[in-house]
Amino acid sequence: MNYREDKYGNRLSILGFGCMRFPRKVGATDMEKTERQIMTAIKNGVNYFDTAYIYPGSEAALGEILEKNGVRDQVYIATKLPHYLIKNREALDKLFDEELRRLRTDHVDYYLMHMLTDTDTWQRLVDLGIEEWLAQKKESGAIRQVGFSYHGNSDMFCRLIDARDWDFCMIQYNYMDENSQAGRRGLEYANKKGLPVMIMEPLRGGKLVNNLPESAKRIFSDYKIKYTPAQWSFRWLWNQPQVTVVLSGMNSDEMVLDNIETASTVKIGELGPEEEAMLKKVVGAINSKMKVGCTGCGYCMPCPKNVDIPGTFAAYNRRFAEGKFWGLVEYFMCTALRPNSTAASACVGCGKCEKHCPQNIEIRKSLKDAQKELEGPIYKAAHKVAKKFTKF
Repeated sequence: MNYREDKYGNRLSILGFGCMRFPRKVGATDMEKTERQIMTAIKNGVNYFDTAYIYPGSEAALGEILEKNGVRDQVYIATKLPHYLIKNREALDKLFDEELRRLRTDHVDYYLMHMLTDTDTWQRLVDLGIEEWLAQKKESGAIRQVGFSYHGNSDMFCRLIDARDWDFCMIQYNYMDENSQAGRRGLEYANKKGLPVMIMEPLRGGKLVNNLPESAKRIFSDYKIKYTPAQWSFRWLWNQPQVTVVLSGMNSDEMVLDNIETASTVKIGELGPEEEAMLKKVVGAINSKMKVGCTGCGYCMPCPKNVDIPGTFAAYNRRFAEGKFWGLVEYFMCTALRPNSTAASACVGCGKCEKHCPQNIEIRKSLKDAQKELEGPIYKAAHKVAKKFTKF
């Protein structure tokens, strides 16, 4: 395993375990599979585990596994404050204490303001007394380092970096988002400020692996160096010395082992101009097919009218990337084969979703476009049949 240092000289594995997508079983975390994957990661040198208060069952599962195997002191835990749930100073202690109980620990190594959107949001927290609260927690050792996670443009990201003396930060970054989101500009700005940068969405929610158009797959397969799309994505990130940790939402044994192998063999600077040019062609191939730049993060949910927004956009994009048939199949599965329909046609245009979208997607307009494309006569007929079965 390769390691890079944080602001205070701690050695962090360049591969971090993203804990949002643990294996599931009958609506709950599959503890047997999750424990096996976490322990495989730890035994192979992974020491950074990222969870959050709002990830269902994640903090509790991670805490239970670490305690059961006696490995809490071998890893760094990162979790997050859902500032959007905080109304007063008292709520800070109540929520943080709950996180410690879930994680079965007396401290959090890396504590993030979850999805900090702008400087006004940070100022609201400052007015509630969060600076003093964080200082007390750091002095007591309950919180070791303070940072924030961010979705948005590079200008606001740089302003947030300057808003306080942070210990680290986390951004969405991959070869598709090099010039969007915080982007390379934000990465380099944070690095110049001395901040470690943790990376989320390295595969754009799996779309840089599972939903690549055939033209992009051919570019990879025809290139002289043979890596999988996932390996190319990770190697592109780790090629940059400003990147400290790359999170992967690993939920299979094969994924864990493959990512460990890549993280153990990668070298800074191994990808040159020729590889960068090849990846630019891949970006072009993907952009030519994608209709909506949705990463499937789910921050737009829940919809008051029960529309499955990420599912709709995934099917809409798949329709153009892989063909009409597969787009319709996916859309039918994610909207019609449910007791209560989650189709785009239920949207009433309230706009609540757009207020929370990290990608700033015009969701209402895109839902209408998706509806026109996907809810044709075939879908409507099949939906009527499906209703008879979903009642049972």
